Amino acid sequence: MTTRSTALIVGAGFGGLAIAIELRRRGIDDFVILEKADDLGGVWRENTYPGAGCDVPSPLYSFSFAHTPRWPRRYALQPDIQAYLQRVARDFDILRHIRFGREVTEAEFDETTARWRVSTAGTGAGEPELFEASAFIPAVGQLSRPAMPDIPGIDEFTGTAFHSAEWNHDCDLEGKRVAVIGTGASAIQFVPEIQPKVAHLSVFQRSAQHILPRRDHAYDRWYHAPLRAVPALQKLDRFGFWLYTEFAQSCMSRWTALTPVFRLQTARHLRTQVADPALRTALTPDYTLGCKRVLFSNDYLPAITQSNVDLVTDDITEITPGGVRTADGTEHEVDVIVYGTGFAALELLAPMTIRGLRGRELTEAWSEGARAHLGITVPGFPNMFLMYGPNTNLGGGSIVYMLESQARYVRAAVQRLAARPGRFLDVRPEAERAWDAMVQSRLARSVWTRCHSWYRNAHGRVVSNWPGRTREYRLRTRTLDPADFRIGVVSRGDTTGAGSSRDDTTGIAAATPGTSEEVTA
Repeated sequence: MTTRSTALIVGAGFGGLAIAIELRRRGIDDFVILEKADDLGGVWRENTYPGAGCDVPSPLYSFSFAHTPRWPRRYALQPDIQAYLQRVARDFDILRHIRFGREVTEAEFDETTARWRVSTAGTGAGEPELFEASAFIPAVGQLSRPAMPDIPGIDEFTGTAFHSAEWNHDCDLEGKRVAVIGTGASAIQFVPEIQPKVAHLSVFQRSAQHILPRRDHAYDRWYHAPLRAVPALQKLDRFGFWLYTEFAQSCMSRWTALTPVFRLQTARHLRTQVADPALRTALTPDYTLGCKRVLFSNDYLPAITQSNVDLVTDDITEITPGGVRTADGTEHEVDVIVYGTGFAALELLAPMTIRGLRGRELTEAWSEGARAHLGITVPGFPNMFLMYGPNTNLGGGSIVYMLESQARYVRAAVQRLAARPGRFLDVRPEAERAWDAMVQSRLARSVWTRCHSWYRNAHGRVVSNWPGRTREYRLRTRTLDPADFRIGVVSRGDTTGAGSSRDDTTGIAAATPGTSEEVTA
């Protein structure tokens, strides 16, 4: 049995909910959301490690159309963000559109019908399902798949090991010798939580992090009461945080001469919290601030100074059955290994197999790195619209703001497709090339090209980040320009049964799929 709809969304996190709500608010109710898990929330469902939370202020890390005075603190923790998403989904009647337990394996564009055919893995009943839709909208994000390090012997460890994004809550760390591999955004949060419980903690650091103070505090009734009484104050609160993050984003991407202002803050924070000169040196980054993600914490550095913690900066050579061996020959014996090694951020849309015109796979089109016009559309993959696609991540600011901008653009495309069935929109290669050239040229002047990080791929190309302010991106995505697209039309008069398509902007018939002629639509 095939389920048909106007739009098919993959993923029920912030991105999936953003486009789903935008569609509903504009009267488009014929859509389906496929979610591989048994609950919504995306990364905020999956990441349940101790101390998990957001480093963007809560009033800004939320939808502009779904303000709430209920945030318990300035920087929300995972349970509060997950509860917010569940509440928003209920309030906007999105739950009935979600098909839980459906993991998309393949998606292929059918030129004879101008529709995407999407397959899922077997459900609990063991039966795979097939879905069809005019618009295919992957909203799986850039930080959805945990990445394990390529270390020899990683499968030989006889103790308990897990990734921080797949926290093993059945593993009692009380009195255990624990190794933490990685010192990124997740480790910064969970290390202070587990340090008082463990017998000994070995933190393996490949590179030091720039850490700013986390100016966090609980919101009491004196904060909530006026927000409830005067809703406009919620917008004002959000606006203040937005202005600050716009400034921070500009400092990373354009006004790089101002980054020393933040560097002075991180240096003072480190000097204040770490008294030992040798340890402080080991915790001092040797790269430009902002080149890697800037972190926020008040308790990570104090945790590292505790007597039951060792900061290990030697390279790891292998994982042994009993622990971790480093380049100096030392074997660090541990009972548990926690991998805080981030996500496969550069492998966008994996492990889905996606085929566009003539069956071309997306992995082939992206062989040198992911790229898309406005971070949303890819030439040769008609009617596919990405949420949180290439070059839409931020070095500073709220990704939720970016997702709302993308949702409005994608909704306009879906409206066009719904109004004129049998047509498809394929972004012109020259439009995508011009966009990419502009983005990469500006990125070359940003801090993100000055070191190796998850923002850049093996070719040195920054595939994750947007080089401007979020306001600029909103203006660039405000309207869908038909001139950026070739409009394909499905031929209804084909007698072969195979179908064909033509370019509605030129009137020239396109090739029937499978022929050697060039497809122009």
